[in-house]
Amino acid sequence: MTSLIKGIPMLNDLNEAVREIQISGIRRFFNLVAGFPDAVQLTLGQPDFPTPDAAKAAAVKAIEENQTTYTANAGMLSLRKAVSETMQSYGLCYDQNTEIIVTTGASQAIDVALRTILQPGDEVILPAPVYPGYEPIIRLCGATPVFIDTRDSDFLLTVDQLEAHFTETTKAVILPYPSNPTGRILSKDDVEKIAAFLHDKNVFVLADEIYAALCFQNNHVSIASEPRMKEKTIVVQGVSKSHSMTGWRIGFLLAPEPLAKQMLKVHQYNVACASSISQHAALAALTEAAGAPDQMRSVYQQRADYVCQRLTAMDLDFVQPEGGFYVFVGIQKFGLKSEDFALQLLEKENLALIPGDAFSTYGEGYVRLSFAYSMEALASGLDRLEAFVTHFASLDR
Repeated sequence: MTSLIKGIPMLNDLNEAVREIQISGIRRFFNLVAGFPDAVQLTLGQPDFPTPDAAKAAAVKAIEENQTTYTANAGMLSLRKAVSETMQSYGLCYDQNTEIIVTTGASQAIDVALRTILQPGDEVILPAPVYPGYEPIIRLCGATPVFIDTRDSDFLLTVDQLEAHFTETTKAVILPYPSNPTGRILSKDDVEKIAAFLHDKNVFVLADEIYAALCFQNNHVSIASEPRMKEKTIVVQGVSKSHSMTGWRIGFLLAPEPLAKQMLKVHQYNVACASSISQHAALAALTEAAGAPDQMRSVYQQRADYVCQRLTAMDLDFVQPEGGFYVFVGIQKFGLKSEDFALQLLEKENLALIPGDAFSTYGEGYVRLSFAYSMEALASGLDRLEAFVTHFASLDR
């Protein structure tokens, strides 16, 4: 369509792929909640812990000492060294000089990785329900997301499912574990089986491991630690969840040197470098506050236990979380679409949960509850959920 006013481009003149992208269902519902000022929110994956004091002090010192210039495109070498040392706890070995890139949060890391490896016509496999941040980038690259329904496999990707969806145009497989929204993690056996299937395939693996430090029972196992998998795997990490630093916007990309070299070009022209102040804060987080994730994880475990006990008492189905800070609650028995359920819960009880369909169509029939909130907020929110469930059960339907 041509412009109505000569020389003034209209919306139809924009990139069609951009126009077709929808705002994240998580953010869309979060924004809706702004109209309910008294609502209890158990929506976002925003840790309620403060950023560690050491990280804050390092940022202040960096400002006072005028460390406010560009850093190397890949990030400060001292920070990359700290990242390299931290990743060794997962059995990962990455050279701080050539295999690590500091990004503006894990979101930019995902964007850089996918834009580096994808071309029009490629397919990308995603286990669903899944975090909604991958699909739009895949489509912007002209590639096609291929969702695998994991509801019948306890929300874990299996080799049988991979084999059934793998084609000649499969370019990448995304492994987003620990999972947002389900809190499921892959066991060592799971990872070994997936690695055995993929190791001889001409395919990349994007391992989004941003919640790796927050596994409750078993330690996180990275597929990049498996034989012959590092060469084709891109690992996404960061301090947003592990150190409660979401607003500092620091993530990490880890990949073998030939791949990292190409990703660095995309990163360079995208943001030049991550914030120097935030990099100093992240360095202190990984060194002086290295134990912060352990303290947070202990609290999240207690909250998870409490939430699951309450949900069980309400006779609600849910996915037992093993990492992160989310519970995926089944609402099929109420006969409502997830968004309708969430809206009625918000309007009647002033409780905000995220509709499951925000995590693809395979999240329909669920709502996501975040326990990255205080026990007081959780108790109040679960009281409201119980009141809603009790009232709903009393209706003559």
